[in-house]
Amino acid sequence: MSKPPRGATPAIASLERAGVAHTLHPYVHDPTSPLSYGLEAAEAIGVPPDQVFKTLVAQADDRLVVAVVPVTGSLDLKALAHALGAKRAAMADADDAARATGYVVGGISPFGQRRRLATVVDASALTHDVVYVSGGRRGLDLGVAPTDLVRVTGATTAPIARR
Repeated sequence: MSKPPRGATPAIASLERAGVAHTLHPYVHDPTSPLSYGLEAAEAIGVPPDQVFKTLVAQADDRLVVAVVPVTGSLDLKALAHALGAKRAAMADADDAARATGYVVGGISPFGQRRRLATVVDASALTHDVVYVSGGRRGLDLGVAPTDLVRVTGATTAPIARR
């Protein structure tokens, strides 16, 4: 396997090391956009918003975990807790999320995180041939097969999104 391209994010390097086919979708992030990061990405790269997934960090009981849900919905914290066998879940502090993953909020990728966290991908991802997730910085999304997303992150799938 060849070396990841110079300047590649940890997310891209992780996919390259794993031999996972992926596509890069850079765009110019507009910090003044009224859209959420994910909806801005969907519009900028020209894909249906239900194929773009956001990576969220939550606290399930006493541990940090990752939830990957469509940008068209929100995370159901009770469903996330249930999927992980936890009593309850809450959104993690942004600083804790950044420290654990090595990424800034709005650019957290499910791939190449500083610490490997338990990950749950919303089951709706499996209805698509390709899903788009953050590439590890604002203004970069990666297109991957949802089965590769689950495999590389060691995720479980469960219905954890509210529409």
